[in-house]
Amino acid sequence: MMMNVPLTVGSMMERAEKFFPKKMVVSRTLSGIQRFTYKETGERTRRLASSLEKLGVQQGDRVGTFAWNHHRHLEIYFAAPGMGAVLHTINIRLSPEHISYIINNAEDRVLFIDEDLLPLIERVNEKFASVKAYVIMTDKKDLPETTLSPVYSYEELISEGDPGFEFVKDIDENAPAGMCYTSATTGNPKGVIYSHRGIVLHSYAMGLADTTALSESDICLPVVPMFHANAWGMPFAATWFGSTQVLPGPQFTPKLLAELIQQEEVTVTAGVPTIWLGLLKELETGSYDTSSLRAVVCGGSAAPRGMIKTFETKYGIPFLHAYGMTETTPLATVSRLKSYQQDLDEEEMLDIRSKQGLLVPGLEMKVIGAGGEVKWDGEEMGELLIRGPWIADEYYRDERSRDAFRDGWLYTGDVATVDEEGVIKLVDRTKDLIKSGGEWISSVDLENALMAHDAVFEASVIAVPHHQWQERPLACVVLKEPFKGKVDKQELLDFLAPQFAKWWLPDDIVFMEEIPKTSVGKFLKRALRDQLKDHLVQKS
Repeated sequence: MMMNVPLTVGSMMERAEKFFPKKMVVSRTLSGIQRFTYKETGERTRRLASSLEKLGVQQGDRVGTFAWNHHRHLEIYFAAPGMGAVLHTINIRLSPEHISYIINNAEDRVLFIDEDLLPLIERVNEKFASVKAYVIMTDKKDLPETTLSPVYSYEELISEGDPGFEFVKDIDENAPAGMCYTSATTGNPKGVIYSHRGIVLHSYAMGLADTTALSESDICLPVVPMFHANAWGMPFAATWFGSTQVLPGPQFTPKLLAELIQQEEVTVTAGVPTIWLGLLKELETGSYDTSSLRAVVCGGSAAPRGMIKTFETKYGIPFLHAYGMTETTPLATVSRLKSYQQDLDEEEMLDIRSKQGLLVPGLEMKVIGAGGEVKWDGEEMGELLIRGPWIADEYYRDERSRDAFRDGWLYTGDVATVDEEGVIKLVDRTKDLIKSGGEWISSVDLENALMAHDAVFEASVIAVPHHQWQERPLACVVLKEPFKGKVDKQELLDFLAPQFAKWWLPDDIVFMEEIPKTSVGKFLKRALRDQLKDHLVQKS
């Protein structure tokens, strides 16, 4: 038998304090760059945890954050779970209606708010039923004027807190430690609760050599927001492993990211494809030293094959394609070559690495089609199902749990194929597949092919109604600046023609200045469908 020692979030910060007291958290705030050692970060975290108790926060209470990626947000990541409360990171880009919905649904007791985000909360705070205190995070000595009440200064809470506060030791490892809400492309956001055990095991997984291989020697830059699936778990794992963390703060730009990568010699960074498209655009116009990077981790939606190739062949930056969801904490698959695939030619290797990859150790999966589990032939499609110790088993107080969680499995809503090596390729979301004349067309494959064209900056493909074929694909394209007015739709269709069956080709291509995006940077296809639903009907 083995010792029954609970896996807890607080113990992760304790390890950073004890073994990596000199390692740094580099934090960009509104006033500039600030630097804290893990020794300082640990003490500030303990002071904050003790102040939460003084504010009346009890074990199991929700502590909400409305903030960018910075050192104060990181401290709350460990202070709230460390004293037995539940960290609830709130997406600052949600609509006012959704913000008030999730704060009430979660029953947040205390809200931590960045100074520049105060107006967003002031707009809806009268609807909050559970919030008892507001804590404002600012670099200034005096708090800004606000209609919120009662308000507290974050730094005053730190100064008044107990530096010797002890993190809770006897908490059940299956107790809630954090929660996030999905970004809600339809209906209200859905809440997902993360246990202490799930967060710790997920952090272990991030340190595996065949996943993100996060370690003490890394300098991590999580571009993915700390309100989006806990910045993909990177702040937890990086703290535990003693990695240096670079937190980009408010309103960052591709130029700022490029500068941070160069100045801080970042080794690992993580974000959605739209972030990396922006960074590529910046790298093309400026001169930056990115040689420190060993991995750009990309998830959230499928990474275009052309983008992966450009990062690696033009800039020598290794690109790591991954997949996950809010419901999966989120790491679920990572695309890496097996040892015996290293001798494949460049295009064959790119074919594999542009897929979502292999299931992370510790998880189980199956892909279910109309006739049951699909063949591992890379062709037959079905819905991806996942289960494991860091996979949610229900939504928080939400009847939609019945649709997504059945028979011990999470039904992801993602349509996938599996090849003979077990490599997963996402074909589409179930709601985004295009059914034309009874046959399925993958919008993702068309998008990736379009974005491989030198002139294309962004591309999104949607289904629009058709009087004969039920649905047909329509491509929405943003051209790069030098190509605007010089590339027409026929050139793009000719580029696609050799790659797909004729009936897969879009019936039309609409050029746009910008493609609408969700609060976490994914293409917002619902908005495109609403905007262009009559396009092909009128054309026919």
